[in-house]
Amino acid sequence: MSVVPSTDSHGLSAGDAKLVYMVNQIATFFASQPHESAVSGIESHIRKFWDPRMRRKIRDFILAGGTGVDPLAREALDRLAD
Repeated sequence: MSVVPSTDSHGLSAGDAKLVYMVNQIATFFASQPHESAVSGIESHIRKFWDPRMRRKIRDFILAGGTGVDPLAREALDRLAD
């Protein structure tokens, strides 16, 4: 029986990696817009469509020093914490 590792080579859990991937995809979608519109759009999308547990998990990941989150997404996530 094969065991799937719970973290990747960078220490990301599968759940964290999925959330980072998702938030970066959202940031890529909004990146062509002016900065403020992009950050607001990312924030709005996450607020509307992400479960509070998902928002809490990505916030905890960032607070723990997690990396790999697009800067636009990071700014939007910081606003969600306000």
